[in-house]
Amino acid sequence: MMHGFIPPKRYFSYLTWKEIAEMPNKENVVIIQPIGAIEQHGHHLPIAVDSAISLGVLGKALSQLDKTIPAYALPCLYYGKSNEHYGFPGTITLSAETLLSVIKEMAASIYSAGFRKLVLMNSHGGQPQIMDIAARDIHQEHPDFNVFPFFTWRVPNIAQELLTEKELEYGIHAGDAETSLMLSLLPEQVKMDLAVKEYPRNLPEESLLSMEGKLPFAWLTKEVSTTGVMGDATVATQEKGDRILASLADGWIAVIEDVYKFQGLAN
Repeated sequence: MMHGFIPPKRYFSYLTWKEIAEMPNKENVVIIQPIGAIEQHGHHLPIAVDSAISLGVLGKALSQLDKTIPAYALPCLYYGKSNEHYGFPGTITLSAETLLSVIKEMAASIYSAGFRKLVLMNSHGGQPQIMDIAARDIHQEHPDFNVFPFFTWRVPNIAQELLTEKELEYGIHAGDAETSLMLSLLPEQVKMDLAVKEYPRNLPEESLLSMEGKLPFAWLTKEVSTTGVMGDATVATQEKGDRILASLADGWIAVIEDVYKFQGLAN
């Protein structure tokens, strides 16, 4: 079915135009745009990981959300800016300009329908900056439109309690966390017999510079990984994935509730 992980009653595309036109209190309805990517995730995970995580986490959150809070999921934006994985077959990437345009034009349609709260739920680590730029530009054009550029993993969750210090620092792609979560969401699509442990190579030692820290440098996956994995996927388990999924869903429920209550800053 089209809705996948999303509860049917929370799936925006199942509404009719008349139902949308007559929806009460539209300025406080929370519209959520899941955003992922189609990109390599090593030999053991499918290329749809980031999109699956967006939909899986959001679906579980919406299924448990208070029924009195109006919140709807848009269809997932499966393609993202994934050019750091250039050279790995199967990766499909949009340019930053194209993704930015798609988000802004989607938002314009949501605004024209009368909605005033839009969450950009991004699960791909290569494009948070685009979400930030889109949200600011959209809000500048429509000051009464509240746009929230969120990263799926930044809500309160227990992942840090389950991962090693090395994994927390270097396990940024197809490692323990993503593999465990996929074992919970789509276990039949995970090939644990092909899972590997590979941390980024060629990184500067004893340096303030890092891949994704406060002082980052540009990098391509093929420069730091042979398999496309950055982390230890061999220690992933479904039990860890179930716990991570439950905590992420709880975090997203709290965030959606906060967005629903948010009254904006425009005078």
